Amino acid sequence: MNKELRRISVATLAMFLALFVSSSVIQVFAVDDLRADPRNVRTLYASYSAERGPILLDGRPIAESTAVDSPFAFLRVYPEPSRYAAITGYFTLNQGNTGIEGAYNDFLTGTANEQFLDQLGALVTGQRPRGAAVQLTVDPVVQQAAVEAMGDLKGAIVAVEPATGRILALVSTPSFDPNRLASHDTASVLEAYDQLTADPDDPLVNRAISGDLYFPGSTFKLLVAAAALDSGRFTPEDAFPNPARLPLPLSTDSITNSGGGTCGGGPTVSLATALRLSCNIPFAEIGLALGEDTMARYTEAFGFGTAYEIPMTATPSSFPTGMDDAQLMLSSFGQYDVRVTPLQMALVSAAIANGGNLMQPTLLDRIIAPDLSIVQQSQPTLVSQPITRITAETMTRLMVDGVSNGVASNARIEGVAVAGKTGTAENGDTAPYTLWFTGFAPADNPQVAIAVVVEDGGGRGQSGSGNQIAAPIAKQVLEAVLSR
Repeated sequence: MNKELRRISVATLAMFLALFVSSSVIQVFAVDDLRADPRNVRTLYASYSAERGPILLDGRPIAESTAVDSPFAFLRVYPEPSRYAAITGYFTLNQGNTGIEGAYNDFLTGTANEQFLDQLGALVTGQRPRGAAVQLTVDPVVQQAAVEAMGDLKGAIVAVEPATGRILALVSTPSFDPNRLASHDTASVLEAYDQLTADPDDPLVNRAISGDLYFPGSTFKLLVAAAALDSGRFTPEDAFPNPARLPLPLSTDSITNSGGGTCGGGPTVSLATALRLSCNIPFAEIGLALGEDTMARYTEAFGFGTAYEIPMTATPSSFPTGMDDAQLMLSSFGQYDVRVTPLQMALVSAAIANGGNLMQPTLLDRIIAPDLSIVQQSQPTLVSQPITRITAETMTRLMVDGVSNGVASNARIEGVAVAGKTGTAENGDTAPYTLWFTGFAPADNPQVAIAVVVEDGGGRGQSGSGNQIAAPIAKQVLEAVLSR
């Protein structure tokens, strides 16, 4: 073989190998990403011509496809749109998919790898492909109670079963109507989408798991107290100096308690009393004594920094690092730059309720094929054990005191021991407060853990407290669970 022919042969072989490798990558390794890419118009149109599987609660659809006389064959319909929009998300022609619609798009369209045999059968028989049904963990009664309790307020509610991580309710308000985005009329979809994105109240943002995140305020004291007890550094009876004002190190600013006075009477105050009365100064002292490294270790164990897949991806909550003493003291009662989702605070309460065991949160119960076989089923999964059972039992007792004889009194339920903690987080000198409640019930046999957050102090221009506004909302949802 002459030199030129050999060169041509090598070049041809190299191009063939490059083509083989690239096509293999596209067809094998990148197929799922390409299928899910919203720019893939061919796949999008094909998904409309297939009967998309329903999203179910207790066997009842909260999203389903109905046959229409249109080139797209099926229209996505949401029978109770605003009640479940934060869960279902939306399915559109040209603005992508969100919520369960996006997270389980491959199963709902019947194109998941687990459904290969169904795809093959449809191809052989010539039948129209059908998607699988996605059954969720949400309890319709609890979800309705949460929606009604929030009313016209802006914020979110997450209710979780502590022992399993199953999400019983997930509400973000204000909500929206996903039917407006499911239309086959592209112009009307774009008009609706532009209106929703321009709305200053951001109805498309799922406040329960994402968005700008919130200062947790005094609800973060639960985590600080748990770290203090679990580390062995402190007991509930340990006493701390009890001034009415505590100067911050290297600063002209000072920390005060909510009422401006001392934390109860006396020159000292116990950790238990400080949590029951939700005093800032003792927790600033506790956080400083624990140190940033210890605090960071416990926040991470409780799930901070984790992007939970529920299956929608939750924005990770964050605890700042590299702080000076003043910043650490402010962080120790949920200010400075501590940022959380309502899901994260519900999980803090759920871990305490579950004896120190933090379970993977999930909306998925099971995925059901068109022939009613189970394609996938959720199983309880342990994520971490941030605190011991003994610490969890102590924290439960302290949280019950906070509701029965402390500043979380509006969460009381007659005949039921409720464990809880309120929070009233500052957002600057002039901005209204963010109001919180997190806790669980019954304290001796927890069935539900909850987090409630209300923006704008309970309404624009308002300045309510967590106990005034968030605690009664939580009470309504807890009662709905307990009365099932």
